[in-house]
Amino acid sequence: MKRDAHIHTPFCPNGTTIPCEDYIKKAIKLGYEDITFTEHAPLPSNFVDFCPKEGNTMSPGRLLVYMDEMQRLKEKYKELIYIRIGFEVDYLEDYERETTSFLNLIGPHIDDAMLTVRFLKCGQSYTCVDHSFDQLTSLVRKKDTLQSVYNLYYKTITKSIQSNLGNYKPKRISNPLLFPTDELQVNLLFKQQLIDILKLIAKHNYELDVNYATLSKLYCNESHPTVSYISYAKSLGIPIIHGSDAHHLDDLHPYEEGLFPFDR
Repeated sequence: MKRDAHIHTPFCPNGTTIPCEDYIKKAIKLGYEDITFTEHAPLPSNFVDFCPKEGNTMSPGRLLVYMDEMQRLKEKYKELIYIRIGFEVDYLEDYERETTSFLNLIGPHIDDAMLTVRFLKCGQSYTCVDHSFDQLTSLVRKKDTLQSVYNLYYKTITKSIQSNLGNYKPKRISNPLLFPTDELQVNLLFKQQLIDILKLIAKHNYELDVNYATLSKLYCNESHPTVSYISYAKSLGIPIIHGSDAHHLDDLHPYEEGLFPFDR
């Protein structure tokens, strides 16, 4: 079954204004039978969003509107394509209780979800490393070296996988290998950390989100995770779930054919 399990919507402030229905129509035209809308879930009300003012998560006030719209579209197109209602949920260190409460609230009403690490705690503040190079650079200054940031990221990923977020904790791990992974950029210590993360995902019987939106980025030009780690994950028996991470209509599946062989 041809599936895209990672699509964003107009409910994401840094996404598109194109209606969700246009994504659905394009997916049907491309031959997809199963898609998931995975909007960035609202952050806890007592968490200060350290992203710029435009933010990159859904506002709490739009949660019910999002759920209603997804349910409407799911019903409207049920004879043509299976639409899963989902979220991309941020793991926030020291906010596990708030995240669990949110998951308990929406868990019974959704079909799919991913757990992601984008916010790293440094001291008493958090930095979103998935928003801009400026914020990443700021964190490097705080931690002194880029390798220290890598180390903090992998420690936080490990905490997210091991965290107790209740019965509705997402079983699919997104962004486990957010940083570059080629030989020139990551030394053997961090390659071992990546391997350890995949082993931990396998131990917990979780799934791996394979995101190919990064193939379109000039500074990246590789899948996320890279092909070698996809192969290793498969050798561990980890289910591979493909997603375009589309934030715009043009992002929907421009590169998927090159990765599908790794899911067979």
